[in-house]
Amino acid sequence: MFNKAIATILLFLLVMLPMHGQKSDAADDVLQHVPMATVLALRGCGMQSASPSWTELAASAAAAYTLSAATTWGLKHVLRERRPDGSDHRSLPSGHATMAFAGATVLMKEYGQRSPWIAVGGYGLATLVAADRVRRDRHYVHDVVAGAAIGFAATELTYFLKRKVIKNRNIDLSLSGLQLDVAVRW
Repeated sequence: MFNKAIATILLFLLVMLPMHGQKSDAADDVLQHVPMATVLALRGCGMQSASPSWTELAASAAAAYTLSAATTWGLKHVLRERRPDGSDHRSLPSGHATMAFAGATVLMKEYGQRSPWIAVGGYGLATLVAADRVRRDRHYVHDVVAGAAIGFAATELTYFLKRKVIKNRNIDLSLSGLQLDVAVRW
């Protein structure tokens, strides 16, 4: 169990750390991932989540982050809106807001039944990340609102599909070391 926790956290760090752009917004770069890191830390400390296994939790979190990031990345490269500070044309939608709200939504889905304050904390931090992006002139308000909506909606879609597919036992997940195996039956 402990090895799976370590493997999940290391995989998360390996995937998320290289995603940062050239201009450093050090605090935002870290804070956007705190809600998701909280999910992993709570599970690693032994608090049971809504997902019955580490494998299912890791798959749900990875799918939510991947769908959120892919949607945001695609829109940034299609829409090409100039940032308020003029640094580039990748303002809309905010990737930091997307990831913060995706993590907060995973936190709410996995631990919101324990206490509503867990969800309030996750969404509160995500809101602070989004507001700071506007304050720093990295985004317009509509950029962070769009990013928040994408992070929330992508995670909701992930958990909706998880309920439909796993409920019918059409998918099997297994984690061995750093490898996640997925088998889908049609």
